[in-house]
Amino acid sequence: MLRDILRHLEALVSFDTRNPPRRIGTGGIFDYLRAQLPGFRVDVTDHGDGAVSMLAVRGRPRRVFNVHLDTVPSSPAWSAEPHQLRVDRDRAIGLGACDIKGAAAGLLAAAAITDGDAAFLFTTDEEANDARCIAAFLGAGHGFCEAIVAEPTGCEAVLAHRGISSVQMHFRGSAGHASGANALDASALHHAMRWGSRALDLVESESHQRFGGLTGLRFNIGRVDGGIKANMIAPAAELRFGFRPLPSMSIDELHARFGALVEAGAVERYQETFRGPPLPSGDTATAEDRRLEARDLAEALGLPIGNAVDFWTEASLFSAGGMTAIVYGPGDIAQAHTADEWVALEQLQRYGESVTRILSGAL
Repeated sequence: MLRDILRHLEALVSFDTRNPPRRIGTGGIFDYLRAQLPGFRVDVTDHGDGAVSMLAVRGRPRRVFNVHLDTVPSSPAWSAEPHQLRVDRDRAIGLGACDIKGAAAGLLAAAAITDGDAAFLFTTDEEANDARCIAAFLGAGHGFCEAIVAEPTGCEAVLAHRGISSVQMHFRGSAGHASGANALDASALHHAMRWGSRALDLVESESHQRFGGLTGLRFNIGRVDGGIKANMIAPAAELRFGFRPLPSMSIDELHARFGALVEAGAVERYQETFRGPPLPSGDTATAEDRRLEARDLAEALGLPIGNAVDFWTEASLFSAGGMTAIVYGPGDIAQAHTADEWVALEQLQRYGESVTRILSGAL
């Protein structure tokens, strides 16, 4: 089976699906996928701006496997051509091999040697944080009740992970000479720094919170821009930050708390630029119920259960849409987004065998 998985992975890696620049159309990699899935009903949809989805269905399944086909951009640090798969001893090296075209290759290989009900949803917008494909799927009366979302989890079922929210803040100040007595209170950059200090205190106050093995609130100020020179009071500043809450935390409540740390009149705009719910979604009680449902699904499928993770996945979107969702795929997240990205051959084999068993109709 590994030989077939590597054959498919070699083909999938050869297609340039870097995101950005998001130049992904309905042909290319989707023509290849369609050709490998005889007997499947296939629907390819262009959602615009490089977001393309393909739903392939055989029989009447209740469960859908989801894999994103877009990759991060390659970097000059690659030691060889990123779109040419290399097999070196116990690993397969190529852009997207780990995150997460290896899973797509495993699905194709498993589909070819089984005839049971199956459904695959391939998408191309995950790396852009622009979930048009899944939003369209969830809004289309799909009829599925379970989702297995492929990300590198070491072939262990992940039942819970953090949410994510990204924010852009614009601080306002009053231009002037830095020697003035008002420099401390008039500078937009000073407003941003004071807010940042209060925000860090808020995050530290949440360190005792727990859910499913995860602890506390993750937070990062990623960028601060503003000002002109050292002897001029900054009239404006921009700050970008993000936080990753536990499933038991409310993103809206956290925004209210972060927003309340601003000094009166200091902020011109507080704008959330991206939001991804946690897995599972819901309030504390609902999230725990959904986590238990996901655990039951993993156990019924015979999948080993791993720890909750800090990184975000689109499994949370399926969960928020009312489906029981787990994250399960080959590879190690430590290899994702790296130069000379690789996935262990043993992981590809294990994933292919588990999917084959699931698609065989016995589960």
